[in-house]
Amino acid sequence: MPNRTSQAGGLFLMLAIVLGTIWGVYVGQPMLGVLRGTGIGFVIALVVWLIDRRRRPPAG
Repeated sequence: MPNRTSQAGGLFLMLAIVLGTIWGVYVGQPMLGVLRGTGIGFVIALVVWLIDRRRRPPAG
């Protein structure tokens, strides 16, 4: 059976950080935007990883 490539969740992490920074600059708190974006992006990337892990057949 051919190996399936894993999904990439890093894109969502990067996008969330950038969008969070833009939002933070808009409201006058850029560091808060970076932190919120990092947290949200981490959660989304974790969900993508967990979904991908469930879809992958067991090794062996």
